[in-house]
Amino acid sequence: MNSPKISIIVPVYNVEKFLERCLNSLINQSLQNIEIICVNDGSKDSSPKILEDFARKDKRIIVINQENKGLSAARNRGLEKVSGEYIGFVDSDDWVDLDFFEKLYNAAKNSDCDMAASGMIRLKKFDKKFHLKFEKEIITDNPNLKFELCDVPDMSYLCNKIYRKEFWMRNNFQFEEGIIYEDVILFPQILFYSNKLVTVPDTYYYYWRHSNTLVRNKSKKANKDSEYAHKKALEFIKEHNIDISSHEPVTKKYKFLGMTILKIRKKGNKQTTSLFNIIKW
Repeated sequence: MNSPKISIIVPVYNVEKFLERCLNSLINQSLQNIEIICVNDGSKDSSPKILEDFARKDKRIIVINQENKGLSAARNRGLEKVSGEYIGFVDSDDWVDLDFFEKLYNAAKNSDCDMAASGMIRLKKFDKKFHLKFEKEIITDNPNLKFELCDVPDMSYLCNKIYRKEFWMRNNFQFEEGIIYEDVILFPQILFYSNKLVTVPDTYYYYWRHSNTLVRNKSKKANKDSEYAHKKALEFIKEHNIDISSHEPVTKKYKFLGMTILKIRKKGNKQTTSLFNIIKW
């Protein structure tokens, strides 16, 4: 078999409720020539058994077991094993459209881009929200436009994209271990140093925000990590003269008898309208 077109790294830690959904979305991708590197980060539930069951049925799945070291360490361990032309990341409680990796791979190859980015949908129990949505394919090497399209640093997501392995390894990108908001630190660097970015419409990464999601934990550590990561990201952006002024939201409020009836919030090319702060579109 030829080398995989994409190596997909899936960190796994105590996600027995969601893991099958994630893996099913990967093994059923329309792009079949992939490898799926699952790093079991010391799970105590039935996640390891689920991984082994899937690996027995699908030889594209590689399972790596390690003691619990955190998400960044699991991703870094997976990076040691990649053999694909491009690299992707999927968190084990999330999933992707079945044409996700085929569309991103074809777009990146056809435009000779180090990166391809899709839209992202955040899902909660009773809520669905587009975090990123691309209406058309855009190819750019302009740093400011790359940051605007990906809405960085606010939406510094790694998982709704693929990255050329040669580009990643040449720059020796690594996740900082021991913190929660590792994407916020690393992604601006990846975006800046990439030769070009291509946006890919009509396929999505689904981010499932459940009660155990790390970033929802409002602990002192989470707050400290968030402050640290955003400070590092903004320092990098300032140091490299990236203009993110267009990312600042502008809000207009229309009131009647002192009460806000209609609110329109614009940020770059995106607009959100809300009526009585209840109905949003």
